Amino acid sequence: MSTHIAEARVILSGSFDDLRSRHVRLLQEAARLGPVHVLLWSDDVVRALTGESPRFGQDERTYLLQAVRYVAALTLITDLPSPDQLPEVATPASDSIWVMLEGEDNADRRAYCHRVGLDCHVIPEASLDGFPHSGPDRWLAPSPRPKVIVTGCYDWLHSGHVRFFEEVSELGDLYVAVGNDANVRALKGEGHPMQTQDERRYMVQSIRYVTQAVVTKGMGWMDAAPNIDEIRPDIYAVNEDGDVPEKAAFCVENGLQYVVLKREPKEGLRRRSSTDLRGF
Repeated sequence: MSTHIAEARVILSGSFDDLRSRHVRLLQEAARLGPVHVLLWSDDVVRALTGESPRFGQDERTYLLQAVRYVAALTLITDLPSPDQLPEVATPASDSIWVMLEGEDNADRRAYCHRVGLDCHVIPEASLDGFPHSGPDRWLAPSPRPKVIVTGCYDWLHSGHVRFFEEVSELGDLYVAVGNDANVRALKGEGHPMQTQDERRYMVQSIRYVTQAVVTKGMGWMDAAPNIDEIRPDIYAVNEDGDVPEKAAFCVENGLQYVVLKREPKEGLRRRSSTDLRGF
């Protein structure tokens, strides 16, 4: 996903390391202004500008950002002398907008924008609060494709989740039932989930392979049963970690095709798990 910067008027520049909901909210707010072009700092640029290595390498950060529905284009930046200017390889068009958070706005950036004739747009931190819903329930709209549902906690959205969504979406329109807080706590114990159900649903919904993300309405291994009654999917897909007898039996009883996928990372990326990333 790469394009000349003139084709995507709204520019964001940064490392986008350890992608979390604040990053995605920023991308969403920026996308209200037009197609978003992310200038992603390479590992070397991150080290040069911050003095530290990124937690996640440039290949994984690229993969995650390209999966976010608010990103129209992405260019990996390998040379950037200062965070207060844009790279020469991405000279902006005259009608482009450099979007930044209010904490990043400074005199050096303003001077650079004035020098190159670039408009600056500052997004207040407070405008990133909350986790907006994407709109009406999409399963009400007719589609020629099968409906596929997956379920899970998704407490720390990572590249393994995104790869799973990417693969499952090839089977049909993908609906993701995100475990409600009470049920996740009952299944996993106190301290879980780390993120609230609204934040987890928001992060899942931000992935372009997902047709609709919902919060489960039931309890137990089949906490998504009430949602399945509403969505009426054709396929229930799980990965190897989520393959439990209760789900297979539910599919037999309800006439759903049960699909178990291998838990494989995207080629070239590390195998990820929420437990390892959380540390508990």
